[in-house]
Amino acid sequence: QGDLAVFQSLGHIYTVAIKDGEMSGKPKRLTSQNEHFEFYPEFSADGKQIVYTTWHDEKLGTVRLANLRGKSRVISNKPGHYINPVISADGKTVVFEAVGGGYLTTPLYSHDTGLFVVDLKTEKVDKLADSGSNPFFTNDNNRVFYSGTSVSGEVITTQLNSVDLSGNDLQKHYQGEWITQFQVSPDENWLAFVQNYQVYVTPFVRNGKHISTSSGASNLPLENFSEHAGDNISWNKKSNGLSWSMGPNLYQQKLSERFDFLGGEIKVGESDADKEQAPKAQATLITFEVETDIPQGTVALTGAKIITMEEQDGKPWVIENGTVVIANNRIVAVGASDQVKAPANAETIDMSGKVIMPGLVDVHWHGPYTNGQITPQNNWNAQANLAFGVTTTHNPSADTAAVFSSSELQKAGKILAPRIYSTGTILYGATHYFTAKVESLDDAIGHLERMKAAGAFSVKSYNQPRRDQRQQVLEAARQTGLMVVPEGGSLFMHNMTMVIDGHTGIEHSIPVAAIYDDVKQLWSGTQTSYVPTLTVGYGGIWGERYWYDTTEVWKHPLLSKYVPSNILEPVSVRRTKAPLEDYNHFNNARVAAELQNEGVNVLLGAHGQREGLGSHWEMWMFGQGGMTPWNVIKASTIDPAKYIGMDEELGSIKAGKMADLVILDADPMADIQNSDQVSHVMLNGRLYEAATMNQVYPDKVTRPKFYFE
Repeated sequence: QGDLAVFQSLGHIYTVAIKDGEMSGKPKRLTSQNEHFEFYPEFSADGKQIVYTTWHDEKLGTVRLANLRGKSRVISNKPGHYINPVISADGKTVVFEAVGGGYLTTPLYSHDTGLFVVDLKTEKVDKLADSGSNPFFTNDNNRVFYSGTSVSGEVITTQLNSVDLSGNDLQKHYQGEWITQFQVSPDENWLAFVQNYQVYVTPFVRNGKHISTSSGASNLPLENFSEHAGDNISWNKKSNGLSWSMGPNLYQQKLSERFDFLGGEIKVGESDADKEQAPKAQATLITFEVETDIPQGTVALTGAKIITMEEQDGKPWVIENGTVVIANNRIVAVGASDQVKAPANAETIDMSGKVIMPGLVDVHWHGPYTNGQITPQNNWNAQANLAFGVTTTHNPSADTAAVFSSSELQKAGKILAPRIYSTGTILYGATHYFTAKVESLDDAIGHLERMKAAGAFSVKSYNQPRRDQRQQVLEAARQTGLMVVPEGGSLFMHNMTMVIDGHTGIEHSIPVAAIYDDVKQLWSGTQTSYVPTLTVGYGGIWGERYWYDTTEVWKHPLLSKYVPSNILEPVSVRRTKAPLEDYNHFNNARVAAELQNEGVNVLLGAHGQREGLGSHWEMWMFGQGGMTPWNVIKASTIDPAKYIGMDEELGSIKAGKMADLVILDADPMADIQNSDQVSHVMLNGRLYEAATMNQVYPDKVTRPKFYFE
């Protein structure tokens, strides 16, 4: 709004002054409270107020209105799950969305969803529509625009509609396939929209019915404003300029710079040369520094068997009676207890009879982070994984905004979760909202630049149909310094071309029951890793189903403490049965072990199945395929740490590395199926009791209750 921008980061709302494409000062918190998270900020037309939503795991959410000094008031009349609030130009009305919970967040107050309108004078709340999303006002204070959808086969069309403040007088405006956001200018002369990550602008006209538009529309003048990508589009008050964001960058551009009939000096869109000369949007990098969470203190874990995942004299280094010393969040010493003594200032914790190994690094983990971009303060799914010793996750397909915001919250110590790394949203070749069109190297570079800006160090090339497209993504990755993981979709020859072309790793199992020397020689001659995800293994019944069939999963003493019974029991109590020879994961696992024997890095990736226990199932299935316990643990710790470029920090118990440890009550070297007998977990130097996730060092902190407890 004018020279002031508002944004959400780390669970709170900030404002920052901007001048000539630079921050003119540091971002400032809007409020000073730390009780709840804050989301979805939106300026009033005069720039003097900000409407936003909040979330608290126990009290649920509110819609609030604040002045720029941070003084706020609640304008919603009951708790709920609220997103996307907007305020009318005259400052008299607020409209917001109410969505449901029930998985990561409580199901309470989830029945009455849709669009709601608040009269700020009377604070009366009325329902505007049973469905709809992304509401907004123009200068017309009596009409609300919003998006709806229609589905035809596999195609989803987004429609722009509007109603009056009573929810009546429906008017239809525009529609387009796979459009994620519409925004009409305040004077109602222009329409901006986002389709397949790009920002477009076209004149806004009224027709009485939906006018079709898209990136290829020729019915009205149309310009692409974004260079690589854009989101969160917003008009200025005069309706002559547009802003959008990509990662930490805020872009602003005047319409006259893109439409020559508005007085722009450069004609654009007629040739590649014209496009090169087109004025660039003003870009403002918005950043601020936040300290990562580092505990203070020194602790010595003594008397345990230590599986270091390091080697001495070319042999596995396992210490039968050892000590690990941690200062703050790093390991400073490890060795036999008669050689490594606890410093005088250290707290000593006796781990006699227990086994310590590095934290598990699961490099193919799909987990829930938010509910409609509402991040819970206490994520039961994340803590279940952590309780099972999964201290690092890499998610090769996740909502970009949800995963990277959660990663930052975790690093800052504002949520308790494993370390979070991700590709963000996949580079999808099939038709969808998030289709990543790749027809040239420049296209590929653009997609990788937008993902890198959002926080990715890896991308997932998924269903790009032609091999040259996948190769363009690989070359773009070399130029931008990113990893590329693909998925073969259960097509063996597809997988082999991915190996030949030099992908960082292959995600999901190759769908054959046996491999021979040709595949072994080819694969071992490359640096491509293999993440077979046996829990969802291709070519037959998933490995996950085997464990439902042969064990009473719903009774697992650790899992049942963290997973709501309505989520855990339906699939595990009334499970299907099959002859053991029908389970193809045995073949997938044998192939994985054979490739590991040939020197291929085979890695733990449990696909996010069954909240932490699935990572152990993956390990146990590696064992069923013929891997030794040491090699199973290697595939679950140090090798996946190498895969994501973090082996200097994670993956083994070595002085100088981060203090991510699993403490077990039984020895996985004797039987790999002891790996789930977790007593304690240390993440970043903080020690937690696995059965409760209460912190026991450096301070004693009781975990807040989950909504279902």
